[in-house]
Amino acid sequence: MPDRNPSALPGKGVALSVVASCVFAALGWFTTLLTPLAGLDIFAWRIVWTIPGMVIVLALLRHGPRFRTMLARFGKEPRLWLALPACAALLAVQQWLFMWAPLEGRLLEVSLGYFLLPLVMVLVGKLFYGEKLSPLQWMAVAFALAGVLHELWLTRAFSWVTLLTALGYPPYLMLRRRVRLEPVSGFLLEILCILPWAAYHLATHHAAIAALASKPALWWLLPCLGAMSALAFACYLAASRLLPMGLLGILGYVEPALLFVISIVLLGEPFSASSLGTYVPIWIAIALTCYHSAMTLRQQFNARNATAAATGGAA
Repeated sequence: MPDRNPSALPGKGVALSVVASCVFAALGWFTTLLTPLAGLDIFAWRIVWTIPGMVIVLALLRHGPRFRTMLARFGKEPRLWLALPACAALLAVQQWLFMWAPLEGRLLEVSLGYFLLPLVMVLVGKLFYGEKLSPLQWMAVAFALAGVLHELWLTRAFSWVTLLTALGYPPYLMLRRRVRLEPVSGFLLEILCILPWAAYHLATHHAAIAALASKPALWWLLPCLGAMSALAFACYLAASRLLPMGLLGILGYVEPALLFVISIVLLGEPFSASSLGTYVPIWIAIALTCYHSAMTLRQQFNARNATAAATGGAA
């Protein structure tokens, strides 16, 4: 379940989620700048360069004590020795897929998976956490479901890329919540858990190193990749602790909407008029979600002003 700290207001979680979505979407385009590296090479370098980015984030947020507390839990909670590698494996699959898809012209399939993901998240929140949605949120889900069903009718199937994207993140987030992994400290530990594989891959694949000599720009592009990854995941995982699973899932529409634009406009992936039956209902869902988020922020702002006024009057 999300944190219920009174100071952790929903508006903060909404803002963090939107920032994460924007940076994640930008990564879909940024990956194409990293050729001639292959998808696995980019993923390995991403792991390597995300670590210093996360260390900087940890320092800026002054989360050193939280990181030490997280480490101390391994001595008291044996389940973490199994849960952390499991979380790292689930995360690794998603990170690799996101790096691989743009290079293969399959970013549109990933974006469809992210459009489907909020529906899965809403179902998870309803079934496992007993969360309730407002009528406006249910309306957004209904429109999104209509788009998804149209896609299923149109293609008679979802690609494995779409299914892996849609079904991969909920178990990861659920396991993180189950063992109470810290958003920033826990993510750094997950990346450190993947690091041995990344180092092995780079050491055994000459092309991953040779590309640095053939394309010197990679010396600054790869650190940028790590910094963007650190920022996006830190924001998203923090939001996942502050927001109900259903609201977090609905806010997830922001990223695929941006990925859709990037895949069509910047990467030139094909898009037919028949696909409008899939995307138009989903775009309506996004508009409803944005409106609901704006109303949430407004109510929060008014509540804080009322509290401040009451406190001032009492003084």
